[in-house]
Amino acid sequence: MTLHPKIIDLTLDRMLPLLAKLDHPEQRLPPVIHVAGTNGKGSLLAYLRAMLEAAGYRVHVYTSPHLVRFAERIRLAGKIIEEDALSQLLLDCEAANGETPITYFEITTIAAFKAFADTPGDILLLETGLGGRYDATNVVACPALTAITPISHDHAEFLGTDLAGIAGEKAGIIKAGAPVVIGLQDPVVLEILQKTAETLGSLSYIYDREWSCHKVAGGWQYDGMNGARVFPMPALHGVHQIENAATAVACLNHLGGFDVPDAAINKGLAAVEWPARMQRLRHGPIVKAFPAHVEVWLDGGHNPAAGEQIAKSFANWNETEPKPTYLIAGMLNTKDQKAFFSKLAPVITTGHCITIPEEAAATPAVDLASMAQAGGLDMTEMPSLMAAVEALKPTLAEKPSRLLIAGSLYLAGQVLRENG
Repeated sequence: MTLHPKIIDLTLDRMLPLLAKLDHPEQRLPPVIHVAGTNGKGSLLAYLRAMLEAAGYRVHVYTSPHLVRFAERIRLAGKIIEEDALSQLLLDCEAANGETPITYFEITTIAAFKAFADTPGDILLLETGLGGRYDATNVVACPALTAITPISHDHAEFLGTDLAGIAGEKAGIIKAGAPVVIGLQDPVVLEILQKTAETLGSLSYIYDREWSCHKVAGGWQYDGMNGARVFPMPALHGVHQIENAATAVACLNHLGGFDVPDAAINKGLAAVEWPARMQRLRHGPIVKAFPAHVEVWLDGGHNPAAGEQIAKSFANWNETEPKPTYLIAGMLNTKDQKAFFSKLAPVITTGHCITIPEEAAATPAVDLASMAQAGGLDMTEMPSLMAAVEALKPTLAEKPSRLLIAGSLYLAGQVLRENG
């Protein structure tokens, strides 16, 4: 297979001919919830999957990137696709494509669509890979519902640095006749999303207008068009997870043809899983390297908005149980590293930077440490993840403390592989 020269190239022109050769699987899908945004997309899909499955539905899911195995991106009726089936699927798509240029994400997305079309399922939860308007997933013309999580700066090399322009790209998933649920947004972003929905005749359900949420004693409250409902705290950690869970409830409220009672929502909130998003590691060599009084946390957040949410969670914990927090960070050179570190600085004591192995865009540890220092953090470089762990052992052994490993989903994947 001849790949297009760019790993990512935002256009749909290469997708359409291959989809046609495969009898248009994108037109044979179950009802689709299509999700775009900068932060919270994956968590939203995790909540939706858990809640819908608790209500008895067969749920397909497409997410990216993967953490350990590529197959994680494709869930068929609740189960990760089998490796043999995935390999055959990709071979079939490559054979149909021939020597026509196509990107990695495009052909894997088409393979996923074929799997979803050929496997019985009740609903498909579909996450955009990048942007929206020209994202490979946006060949789905008639979703049942679209959702847009908070939009901020990220992927500047593809989407630019203008927030209004980024919003315009992500608004491209909004479709005529499909309702759109819109999470908390910057006013500039919200105006663009609202205008797009109005122009297309898409009914919009906007945070702080049709729905909102806040923490209450023993859980959190969802305020919607049909009144207030109280739910238990979600299994995912972090103060921002209330908002993500509420977005899922808003989506289910405005999704036609599905019955998800509050009992299923409660069950989903308890069962939800989403690795590397404020995930506490409880076993494996990294955890065993420290005394029991050390908490080890993993988060794949990599942009300033994610850094801000991580910092809020640690600050919240410190209000009730103060502990020094240390950081091991690895990042790609495509991210706003200084801004990410500056958001974390108020809650981090010190730490180390590493180079993410086998990633061409990984920032060298010495350069990343300089960016961390520019962002207000006292960080030094280390040659590897385990070297950084070893360097922190004497300090963390002294008293109860927290270790945060963050900066990239690619780093998070390495941690999960090395930690078993």
